[in-house]
Amino acid sequence: MFRRGESIQIKSPDQLAVMRQAGLVVALALQAVSAAVRPGVSTRELDAIARECIASNGATSSFLGYHGFPAVICTSVNDEVVHGIPGDRVLVAGDLISIDCGAIVDGWHGDAAVSVPVGAVADSVLALSAATQASLWAGLQQARAGNRLSDIGHAVELSLTAAGDYGIVEDYTGHGIGTSMHMHPPIPNYGKPGKGPVLKVGMALAIEPMATLGSAEVAVLSDGWTVVAMSGAPAAHWEHTVAITEAGPWVLTALDDVRLGPEASE
Repeated sequence: MFRRGESIQIKSPDQLAVMRQAGLVVALALQAVSAAVRPGVSTRELDAIARECIASNGATSSFLGYHGFPAVICTSVNDEVVHGIPGDRVLVAGDLISIDCGAIVDGWHGDAAVSVPVGAVADSVLALSAATQASLWAGLQQARAGNRLSDIGHAVELSLTAAGDYGIVEDYTGHGIGTSMHMHPPIPNYGKPGKGPVLKVGMALAIEPMATLGSAEVAVLSDGWTVVAMSGAPAAHWEHTVAITEAGPWVLTALDDVRLGPEASE
């Protein structure tokens, strides 16, 4: 996916504006799918909702056909961390489902994910999801010109570590995004601060922490896609695409126009 020495794509303000259009389609699709999550719904039905939403908003799917992937969303349930394939699985109360979606507008991509509880869910699982979501926002706050790339993963790790004894998945990372869905650089969800490339205005990144209630060890199922926690423990996954602007991080896949502005002082 990533080539050593590859440069990080810089976008113009107009190009970032198109990425915001793609990101808004992703946000609308995730909103529609999340609203449909309930016991008795199949993951295939959720995929159909996302397909209709993406098409009706004049976009195309980033996922469908990507290395042969057969759907427009990834649906990863419970111990499935990422890349689950929609199908006949029917959701039951107590599940936690990660829904990952990507859309393309005029050649530019947006990518985001949410974790959604199905009916009544164990408090420990809800806490895991909330901690993973909070760590995403901690990482997004570091997507600022002048920071180093590793400042993002360091913030994610600090946030998750402070929240509890969670397994931070290391084998899968966030990524650059723009004219392709997966671009340089990879963005780990851990690490020391002050390392890696200097972040610059015009970069766009997909930040996506993944955490489990067990160990961080994962494996890929025989379908070649679905990544599961080897411990069998529940996992959570949250993601946003963010642009680095002169004014601060601009979250391109939020429903509202979220611009984080100057970083709060300690």
